[in-house]
Amino acid sequence: MNLPNKITIARVFMIPVFLVLFMVPGIPGGKYWAAAIFIIACLTDALDGYLARKYNLITNFGKFADPLADKLLVSAALICFVELKLIPAWIIIVIISREFIISGFRLVASDNGVVIAASKIAKFKTTAQMIMSILLIINFDYTVFNMLEQIFIYLSLVLTVLSLIDYLYKNKKVLIEQG
Repeated sequence: MNLPNKITIARVFMIPVFLVLFMVPGIPGGKYWAAAIFIIACLTDALDGYLARKYNLITNFGKFADPLADKLLVSAALICFVELKLIPAWIIIVIISREFIISGFRLVASDNGVVIAASKIAKFKTTAQMIMSILLIINFDYTVFNMLEQIFIYLSLVLTVLSLIDYLYKNKKVLIEQG
């Protein structure tokens, strides 16, 4: 197993650590440690992709596991935010539904020999979701931070919907061929 894939697997193992630190009450500095773990996990996403491309270490496992690790990390955080009443459930349903739709769409495309790469808008969506998550994990109770949290929640929601529309529109041939 190559280094980028090991980094991806490490990101998956960071998820339960993040969850314990974030959700178990009474851990000294728990939310700050959770934020640190979340940030490290986000940075490993960039690192494994960079290493895989730079050293031509792209594998089928990596193509599958890397986006899965990202979805698991972000979905875990999003579900925690609903539990903590930081985001309305309907927003999380929209965001997670988009992930299922795109994952299924990629499988259909893959069966037809079509590889669907992440679009720029999807990368902005992921970045916005990660920033939103970091803000909500730390959850400073100051007006400026509360405003930033709300801005990133709705920015994430809008980019989620726009990226779904973008993927479907740009790859409508895959849908038409299956219809």
